[in-house]
Amino acid sequence: MRPMRSMFSQSHRSVPSLNVASMPDLIFTVLFFFMIVTHMRSDEVKVRLQVPQGSEVQKLANRQAVVNLYIGRQGEAWHVQLNNDIVQPDDIPACIEDIRSGLSQENQQRLTVSLRVDKKAPMGLVNEVKHQLQKAYALKINYSATEIKK
Repeated sequence: MRPMRSMFSQSHRSVPSLNVASMPDLIFTVLFFFMIVTHMRSDEVKVRLQVPQGSEVQKLANRQAVVNLYIGRQGEAWHVQLNNDIVQPDDIPACIEDIRSGLSQENQQRLTVSLRVDKKAPMGLVNEVKHQLQKAYALKINYSATEIKK
């Protein structure tokens, strides 16, 4: 006689295996999406500067229409760096026009110059840079600072 099988006996069922054949496609799709969406801007700061601190610090909204301008020391002399290039103050209007021509019509109107100035920079140089920006009709200026730690 055959032994009777209990109603509660465990049956040997196997868990179906997970098909991971499409996993690389999914990973590369997500990676490609983030590469397209992320806007990387890396200016190599060639001048040495110590940015002043401020208490009412805000982030800029549209980073695509921002031109970074640094005023700091390189060796013993003060220099102006516009994006990645060291420039003379007289060259600023031509450089701004070159940058503006590469922007869309909407971003041309939103163009903002972000000044990162060493806190010991001579005000004569800062005023000369601002005067050259006026010549280039770059009238939206943002002064960058680091936030005071509370």
